[in-house]
Amino acid sequence: MTAPSLDGLRFAPLGRPEHGEVDASTLFAYHEVDGRIWAEYDGGDIVHGHLVGTRDGDTLDFRYVQLNRSGGTASGHCVSAVVVLPDGRIRLDETWEWESREGNGTSAVEQVAETGN
Repeated sequence: MTAPSLDGLRFAPLGRPEHGEVDASTLFAYHEVDGRIWAEYDGGDIVHGHLVGTRDGDTLDFRYVQLNRSGGTASGHCVSAVVVLPDGRIRLDETWEWESREGNGTSAVEQVAETGN
């Protein structure tokens, strides 16, 4: 069974991975239409970031590019597994590698629970 759409969902990293620039204060806003995914993100050391790619079942494959607070840009590739948590939220288990510099790793982002109005 394929996990629900990511469209309109927000995610935050569980921590800062070695070689990574995002951390728990970085917020990702995902969009999904017909197997295409994209997101904008910022927070922490990231001033502005974008990712764009595809979804096939419960696998995301995308490229990302970002601008950090020190004015540096970086880009890379990520493959993520979409996992539905017991409470119904979604976690993305990520395997990524920089393409603009050395480094790779694994990390996870989890859906941020929406607060009431």
